Amino acid sequence: WTGATASGLATWALPFVLGLAVFDRALAATDLGLLLAARTAGFLAAVPVAGVLADRYSRRGVVLWAGLAAGAAAPVIAAGLDRSVLLMAAGAAVAGAGQGACRPAYQALTAEVVDADRRQQANAAMTLAVRVTTLVGPSLAALLAAFLDTWALLVGIGLLWLVAACVPGSGTRADIADRPHRGAAGGPGRTPFLAEFAEGVREARRHPWFLAGLGALTAVIATGYSATGVALPMVSRDEYGTEVVLAGAMTAYTAGALAGALIIARLRPRNPGWAALAGLAAYGFAPLSLVFPVHPVVVMTAYAVAGLGIELFNVPWFTAAQREVAPDKLARVSSLDFLLSYGLAPVGLAVIAPAIDAFGATWVLAGCAVACFAAPAAAALVPSTRAFSRPAARDG
Repeated sequence: WTGATASGLATWALPFVLGLAVFDRALAATDLGLLLAARTAGFLAAVPVAGVLADRYSRRGVVLWAGLAAGAAAPVIAAGLDRSVLLMAAGAAVAGAGQGACRPAYQALTAEVVDADRRQQANAAMTLAVRVTTLVGPSLAALLAAFLDTWALLVGIGLLWLVAACVPGSGTRADIADRPHRGAAGGPGRTPFLAEFAEGVREARRHPWFLAGLGALTAVIATGYSATGVALPMVSRDEYGTEVVLAGAMTAYTAGALAGALIIARLRPRNPGWAALAGLAAYGFAPLSLVFPVHPVVVMTAYAVAGLGIELFNVPWFTAAQREVAPDKLARVSSLDFLLSYGLAPVGLAVIAPAIDAFGATWVLAGCAVACFAAPAAAALVPSTRAFSRPAARDG
């Protein structure tokens, strides 16, 4: 948990620190976009690779090397300031790869070290850390910026990644004792990488509830998240004439998510899958609140509800995957989750602004709201989503 919190602080602080470099004119705005794109590319490239490695080797070892790579990338980014954007982009790509490699490894490691009856609380604690770092990371970076320059802040981010790498430990053979032996690295018994990833895809296909839920999650992130990232700043500027609505809505979202994590740590719904999908559908209130001219408090309330709902989905979703998916394939299935849900988010961000120009904000936001409501409802029609469990698994 400490390692995940440190990695979360580093993840959320980096874009803010690079933004400070733009403010100080050490970096152009177009270069900032390039660096963030490079980080996203590194993240998406590393996720499937890390999923295979975390199932093949020690998951603690994957976290160690991912954190060390991201930690080493931070001073490389700092060295490129005012010198080489390409060097900074290379560092950003490695930082993104380290971030992406940690995600499936941490997900599988939680199931490896926590008893089954306590995993929901553990997942709630993990997601609580993510939400706290969302608030604290940029705020802490802003506070430190009053005393330190951008170079020092980037080195500090590297130190956070070293904490994330070293706290969980390096891993031992005991960490993979419960997983099938696949032969020594590079030996004749080694299954090819693509074949191992395909095994993870086949494992995911064995769970209809997982495919349905992942489809709903991907649709909500691609539409609702895009509305938040692109349309909310536009509406805040054009309709309300102040950045207060933007800041208030994002703060309310995080506050709602924090409340959701605390609630779901103890809540045990009778039909956990349906309850989780209902929480996911609540994200639709966020774009819906931007369709009509309403009081700013209504927008902030809608975002608080969206934040609450997303955690009521996330924690049971992660817990169900850890319970239902074969332990030796969990990291690969988790990597598929992150690859699709987060991987398609940039597509939504790229499309929504031109769509607003072509069709108008009202229609696009209304379409995003409908997608957020309809996708989880469609997923709920799959019988096994009621409990996020295959009937055979519940019976056996």
